[in-house]
Amino acid sequence: MEEEQSMSFWDHLEALRWSLMRVAIVMVILLVGLFSYMPLIFDKFILAPTTSNFFLYRWLSGLGELGPFFPNFGNDNFAVDIININVASQFLTHITTSFWFAFILSFPYLIYELWKFIKPALYKNEEKYIGFAFLFGTAMFYIGCTLGYSLVFPFTFRFLTEYQLSEAITNQISLSSYMGNFMMMILVMGIVVELPLLLWILSGLGVVNKAFLKKFRRHAVVVLLILAAIITPSGDPFTLMTVFLPLFMLYEFGIMLARK
Repeated sequence: MEEEQSMSFWDHLEALRWSLMRVAIVMVILLVGLFSYMPLIFDKFILAPTTSNFFLYRWLSGLGELGPFFPNFGNDNFAVDIININVASQFLTHITTSFWFAFILSFPYLIYELWKFIKPALYKNEEKYIGFAFLFGTAMFYIGCTLGYSLVFPFTFRFLTEYQLSEAITNQISLSSYMGNFMMMILVMGIVVELPLLLWILSGLGVVNKAFLKKFRRHAVVVLLILAAIITPSGDPFTLMTVFLPLFMLYEFGIMLARK
């Protein structure tokens, strides 16, 4: 704290400027590397859910035989062609996707620089809790992004592309539409799984506590079901439960973290 008090406003501004510059340098390095390998990343990673070879589809290929309430992933001929209807779309997608991937990969370093900047202003007991919040929040963000890519987006994408209002209508998915849904689903899940951290912070501020969260558990179940239905607009209960159950477990984990 003494070092913090001895620093002027301009010293703080200079420290912040150098932190932002280091983050920008890391971002540029990642951006250049990702831009170079983006065609390979597209083929092996981003476009993987568009074919029946995707690991989740192969893993759940026999699920449809269990009953009508389960989605059918046994179609080995599933494939969706992504088309481009804009002259500059492929080039712009190349740049924007490289940028977002660079941001996601550099996120831990961004949090580290932010932690270094605010740490001198904290007391010892505050360092413990703020450090935990940064570390836990970063880990949960990556867990959420992983769930979004491996579970939520494939379920939603396959349901929507196989849904047929009329046999006379052929689905042709544009590149911008695919990438918009792909990035949205992954980032939304990365944010949604921060629920335990949010409950922990609110309990630390005295807004909620364990008793409050337990009392309104039934209301939370309804809200989480609605949220799961919004994230995955699939009609089968299995897909809904695959999203709802992790959200409910996160709520229960938040109760464990909340203060009495």
